[in-house]
Amino acid sequence: MDQRVILQEQVREAYAQSRVLHIQGSGSKAFYGRRVRHGEPLRMRGHQGVVDYEPSELFITLRAGTTLQNLQAQLAEAGQILPFEPPFFGAEATIGGTLACGFSGPRRPYAGSARDYVLGVQLLNGQGEILRFGGQVMKNVAGYDVSRLLVGSLGTLGVLLEVTLKVLPRPEQELTLVQELPMAAAIIQMNQWAAQPLPVSASAWYDNYLYLRLSGAAKAVEAAGRKIGGEVLSAADAFWTDLREQRHGFFQGDASLWRLALAPASPPLPLPEPTLIEWGGGQRWLRGHQDAAALQGVAAKYGGHATLFRGEDASGEVFHPLSPPLLALQQRLKKAFDPRGILNPGRLYAAL
Repeated sequence: MDQRVILQEQVREAYAQSRVLHIQGSGSKAFYGRRVRHGEPLRMRGHQGVVDYEPSELFITLRAGTTLQNLQAQLAEAGQILPFEPPFFGAEATIGGTLACGFSGPRRPYAGSARDYVLGVQLLNGQGEILRFGGQVMKNVAGYDVSRLLVGSLGTLGVLLEVTLKVLPRPEQELTLVQELPMAAAIIQMNQWAAQPLPVSASAWYDNYLYLRLSGAAKAVEAAGRKIGGEVLSAADAFWTDLREQRHGFFQGDASLWRLALAPASPPLPLPEPTLIEWGGGQRWLRGHQDAAALQGVAAKYGGHATLFRGEDASGEVFHPLSPPLLALQQRLKKAFDPRGILNPGRLYAAL
């Protein structure tokens, strides 16, 4: 039987009986979000495979249970990539789980986020109805863009069945440069480079060293490298992969991990814990126990938000609090897509 039909029947039965469903892929990102009571598993791993791929048109349509490993291998054969460079966090990670979490990697501030590359989706709502939003080209993505609304919703609005993504050609050449700089100077430098026509594709700062990756045509990369200066990092691919997958030394150990999303030019924050900076200053990681309210207050002061990414007690709220109007909007959306609240209830916020 078609796996889509099996999933649809399971959701319809759960809706009829008001039974909670726990959407489950490979489990590689189970650490993310609130810890909630487990309902009946809705297993997505069997719903996999590429539906349509047109390399010349720069899009691919695939089922949500398709692994990132298989997806990227197929794109590589055509000399293409997922521009938002998502982390795997596990060998069997799926594209559905990646989009549900809204994860993007080192290339995100320079190429765009996961949400920016979603052209269309096929969705199973909380009543077991199959809905389609968007299309296969950018001109079909307009108005109330539900397909992108699903990115980062942690399965609380619906079950992602299929997704169409925009892809891009692999850069001709890449080069990573390293400079020794204190945090404040590194933040200023990253923002100055971002304002110039340079082929920057990733940036990171840790322990007084600034790392900058250039990607693009060979001549452009070489010219930018001469302008920026610094030492060439020989094991660059391994460095960025370890950073993306949180295998870098900063992430080792059991201490809690906090993610702050801020205005990129924000100065060093008045926090005592070790810090790693990415995304030109826009993403900052902290290790160790933090007072959530105090940290969220600091983040808000600099136009951002704070999230408990891993560790501590995730049975409470782990994401930055929503304003009352925004929470009310989210609740209306949840009610519209999942009237009886059976899909991953409470995974994003307790009130959702």
